[in-house]
Amino acid sequence: MKLTELAILYQEKLSALYDEDEIQSLFLIALEDVLNYKKTDYILNKQELVPDTALLKLNNILLGLAKGTPIQYIIGRTEFYGLKFKVNSSVLIPRPETEELVKWILERCQSTAVSGQDSQVVNLNSKVVNILDIGTGSGCIAIALKKHLPKAYVSAVDVSSAALSTAKDNGILNEVGVSFIEDDILDYKETYPVKFDIIVSNPPYIKEDEKPEMHENVLANEPHTALFVSNEKPLIFYEAIADFALLHLKKDGQLFFEINANLGRETIRMLDLKGFTDIRLRLDMQGKERMILAIKP
Repeated sequence: MKLTELAILYQEKLSALYDEDEIQSLFLIALEDVLNYKKTDYILNKQELVPDTALLKLNNILLGLAKGTPIQYIIGRTEFYGLKFKVNSSVLIPRPETEELVKWILERCQSTAVSGQDSQVVNLNSKVVNILDIGTGSGCIAIALKKHLPKAYVSAVDVSSAALSTAKDNGILNEVGVSFIEDDILDYKETYPVKFDIIVSNPPYIKEDEKPEMHENVLANEPHTALFVSNEKPLIFYEAIADFALLHLKKDGQLFFEINANLGRETIRMLDLKGFTDIRLRLDMQGKERMILAIKP
């Protein structure tokens, strides 16, 4: 079978699940995984015959996609902030919006940043920074920050031992030293003697009544404990992490959240009531209210 014929087969078999552009993107990811081909390589070689062993692998990927399995889980990896990460069903697949959160943190660390009090100026890149990532999952946030802030001390917490095992593998894969801790932020048992300059979290924030809006592939494959919260307490993790931050952030320390785009005002109000200052809301690339920064007074 020629590459161009295989591309047509992908379109035919996946048309019920994805649009044409998505299928082409999935096909190119499969080609890169199996043949190490980029898009240009495909264009130049689309009439070549696919070797039997490669064809078998590409067909197996197609079968998985047709069942609704995300390609990242099928090939066992993804990219985040220019780095490679192992992923499996114990962790969420990192999203582009979360890359924007990492970029915001790095901007604050690598430039002179004004803290909650306009008269005080802090350049976090001029000193050793202590960072804590809560609910780390695959470790994508913590590892990306450590990779770009090699002098920083970065710790990462998750309640799932399976997720932490994957995160540790990703730390080794990306050659960074991150301290991984198994703990439940809703009832944490660890002692955290160090005061942090930055606490960041992308906790579960999708309400149960928002499930119908989710893609079926996500519902069927990604860990629900990392996605969903009850309708009655949608900010349960944010409140717990904010309380934790009040105890464990340094004065003028920074708290970053990725948030539910429908709960921006509620999250800001909660942080304000707890005494945080200089609360800033940032939109993601789709124009949705997705990130919040707050300063510990």
